[in-house]
Amino acid sequence: MQLIRLGAAALNQTPLDWEGNISRIASACEEARRRQISILCCPELCISGYGCEDAFHSSGVLSTAMDMLHELEPVSRGLVLAVGLPVRWASGVYDGVALLVDGELLGISAKQHLAGDGLHYEPRWFRRWPSGRQDVVTVAGRQLPFGDLRFSCGGVRIGFEICEDAWVADRPGARLAARGVDVILNPSASHFAFGKDEIRRRFVLEGARAFASAYVLANLLGNESGRIVYDGSTLIADPSGLVARGGRFSFADVSVVDGDVDIDAIRLIQARSISHTSLPDHCDVISHDFMFPPLSPCDPSCGGDSRDEWERSQEPGIRKKEEFTRAVSLGLMDSLRKSRSRGFVVSASGGADSSAVICLVAIGIAMIAREHGSDAVKRLGLGDAVVSNLRKLSGSSYSDPSVQAIVAEVLTCVYQSTVNSSTTTREAARGIASAVGAKFHEFDVESLVQKYEELAEAVIGRKLSWESDDIARQNIQARVRAPGVWLLANLYNAMLVATSNRSEAAVGYATMDGDTAGGIAPIAGIDKAFLREWLTWIEHEGPQDVGPLSTMGAINKQQPTAELRPTHDGQTDESDLMPYDVLDRIERFAIRDQQMPVVIWEQLINEFPQHDAERLGYWTERFFLLWSRNQWKRERLAPSFHLDDESLDPKSWCRFPILSGGFSRELQELRKNASARDIQW
Repeated sequence: MQLIRLGAAALNQTPLDWEGNISRIASACEEARRRQISILCCPELCISGYGCEDAFHSSGVLSTAMDMLHELEPVSRGLVLAVGLPVRWASGVYDGVALLVDGELLGISAKQHLAGDGLHYEPRWFRRWPSGRQDVVTVAGRQLPFGDLRFSCGGVRIGFEICEDAWVADRPGARLAARGVDVILNPSASHFAFGKDEIRRRFVLEGARAFASAYVLANLLGNESGRIVYDGSTLIADPSGLVARGGRFSFADVSVVDGDVDIDAIRLIQARSISHTSLPDHCDVISHDFMFPPLSPCDPSCGGDSRDEWERSQEPGIRKKEEFTRAVSLGLMDSLRKSRSRGFVVSASGGADSSAVICLVAIGIAMIAREHGSDAVKRLGLGDAVVSNLRKLSGSSYSDPSVQAIVAEVLTCVYQSTVNSSTTTREAARGIASAVGAKFHEFDVESLVQKYEELAEAVIGRKLSWESDDIARQNIQARVRAPGVWLLANLYNAMLVATSNRSEAAVGYATMDGDTAGGIAPIAGIDKAFLREWLTWIEHEGPQDVGPLSTMGAINKQQPTAELRPTHDGQTDESDLMPYDVLDRIERFAIRDQQMPVVIWEQLINEFPQHDAERLGYWTERFFLLWSRNQWKRERLAPSFHLDDESLDPKSWCRFPILSGGFSRELQELRKNASARDIQW
């Protein structure tokens, strides 16, 4: 039996934060040595950060990455360490992973398949490395092996699949298996999406089984560069199954998981497998006489499943709600500290969207408090003066006084009333802010609205009316609210949070420079129907270790409304648009599945028998008209978090022309089919 201890490190890196990134890698190495880990895999491009974008073309960035790699050599003492970085070779830039062994840099493997779909644009910056090719690259004046490499460290053979390499049919792992590799390392920058971790688990298990090797996956963690949240997934497997699995969505900078594998047992499986031809070593093998320390076969502290209870839940609805909560809360907290902001400001309407944002900020703080204890405020970068005023944290619920004290320092809520605002929303906004401990203020902006209307009336020479000027009068109320909260955000050096959701973004049901104002839009990646389900869950159950927030009941019993028309009109969002469940279904058919109006309409008739065909046809046409007219709004939305593969963010996922034909031919076909059924709208 030859036991070796493998490790995977999840790191919360930041693009171009050279000292910070190296420090976190060094911390992972210290933790690895403490745990007697011999082979440690760190995430893809963890030296430079994955999200450098066009800075990958900067010669200064590439040379600094090499300098940092050189600085990591002494950090790798006692370890086999894999770290990712961009590499210039010949006339191109490549996504590489360097292997450092006991203080010595052995070589750099290059990524063979690039992610160019969805939110990934790797082919813009990198070139694919051809399978089977080896060359050399210069690092700190030394020529080192570069390309499709395998390594032999103390007789243990190591190869790489770099993130996307494992997601394609032509996986390099098959060729590594034929070359007798014992351990495959997968440094990844695999973005979070609902349910995606299960896919990772399957390809790790399948890789270990099919390639008859140990397999290690290490992923990035947190909101690395602004839009993409990484869950910090870490997995270790061997041909017999999963050896170790780490928890996700940690608020720590570094999270390490370890697991022991038996190299002798792996080689016995390789010997019995006809797919392992064990080709003789040739020039692509780089050797080092690394000495693996002896390990006890009965170390109870090593390996296993260290995930939280919620991750083990077999209820997909609960898992999705927990994932949403943790992904967005982690994204918000990282946005706060990495932007060096001193807090958040939210224009609290007393409705579902702004209340969800307030709740997510409070949950993030509660989770940081649970994970970091009395250092929680320092973690947020709010300064020693605030820390000294807080007693030792005693819990992680909304009601814990010490958690609320932090929330009060971080979160400011402002309710901005006009003559159309109701007591219901005012008290709901006040109640939710009070329940989580946020500062709450009220601005009466009616006089500002009236002043702007008077200015416009003087220009057009008549009085404004709801009959002829409906949209303009609604919009000015929303826009008047933006300057005051921007002013507070500036005064507090805080980040203003926009509260638009994905359903409203799809049809432009938002006022530019009004409710869209802000530096971040944390719920713009989620639909309104799910958001309302989530708010009900928050009221009654809530996330593990934080619990419910009963005050949310005042929000949930309301019908969503913008409150921009006179109260006697009974304005609601769904009366302005259509039922949110119908809107979200049309959006999925139209945007995710790229289906045409008439096909969508026919499916809606089957799926929504409670609505007549005429109404469904009208809503289908309305969606396509509003979608095509409002791309300019989506282009201007504040950065949002990617949560699933139905995102509408044009900066990272869903491209659509600002100017288009507006589906006129397709909508004409819809009306023609409706006419054939004797339906008019």
